[in-house]
Amino acid sequence: MATLSVSHDTSDFEVAAVLDETGQLTDVCARKAYHLLDRQGFVILTGLLSPREATEGLRIVCDTIDDPKRERGSFASNVDIEYGRRDFCPLPANDDVMSFAAKLCRRAGKVLTGFCSRTRPVVEISTLTSYRGSSHQYVHRDPYGIICMFAAVDDISPAQGGTVFVPGTQSENQEAFDNADRSGSPATLFQTRCNMRILRHNLTSLWRMRHDERLGMKAKEFRDRVFSRRYDNHQPNLLRFFTGKNPVFDLSRLRPSALWSLFRQRNRLNETFRLVQAAPKKGAVILYRSDMLHAGPDNKSDRPRLFFSMSILRDDVSTDVPEEGYSPHSSLVQKPTTLGDLLDRGSAPT
Repeated sequence: MATLSVSHDTSDFEVAAVLDETGQLTDVCARKAYHLLDRQGFVILTGLLSPREATEGLRIVCDTIDDPKRERGSFASNVDIEYGRRDFCPLPANDDVMSFAAKLCRRAGKVLTGFCSRTRPVVEISTLTSYRGSSHQYVHRDPYGIICMFAAVDDISPAQGGTVFVPGTQSENQEAFDNADRSGSPATLFQTRCNMRILRHNLTSLWRMRHDERLGMKAKEFRDRVFSRRYDNHQPNLLRFFTGKNPVFDLSRLRPSALWSLFRQRNRLNETFRLVQAAPKKGAVILYRSDMLHAGPDNKSDRPRLFFSMSILRDDVSTDVPEEGYSPHSSLVQKPTTLGDLLDRGSAPT
């Protein structure tokens, strides 16, 4: 992330998955995972899936990506998606997908049900893929009140990106979340400092891409990613930045009072916050709270970064599924699914 210091040591946030005779996390394991998710905002369950199970998830993801008729996501990094730098697409609610999702929910059920009762809806099941040349997302928060799950169906290296988290920045409640951007809090200042450097990093990377034939930048791609009027909150779009059209990061975040606070509190920010990049091994599963600060880095490798993703509504929000930031498959919209449906699906866990 340019000159920002990012730790790749995730040992403080990892819990080795140990299953009981029913195929769920043991009570001790689940309590530790719940504590990390509640206090730090995310946890990595290493080895929750066996290599064979993860490979099955990889097949499901690749089958979807390879289908030219697949539905496309309408959220996050839309310009990257158009130019083949990312592929965010919802997964159909067919037997393969739902069985795989059910296995994940049963394994981590004791953690999930600490935040989400059985009646809570599954907001989305999708696959998140990034390719070489994608932009580094700005550090941001997703809509409040979601528990998100990323299953690594293949090994992920730091060069492929993974996910960057700012531990401990989750909101206490909906009101705190709604006021976060206006509060001038240390977390908001840290987010601004990160995004200043991400903007510079993305612009530098795109300029270099123009002269790298391997990356195949199309004629209008540089313009669309830097100067377009089109909606996209995660591009280094200077037009939207200077006109104040990007709610995640624009010029209004750099008003004199904010810059002065950044300077005065620079040591405090360094002591309070840290960036942790999770690049999990095959079979690991990340659980994180949507209201914490996080970002999807750019992929610097020739291998795509693949995740199987699922989002479930928490108990402390209404039953209304948020429209912004999520694109459920039409089959999931037509036949809504709850956490309880997935926990009960199929035979006893294996």
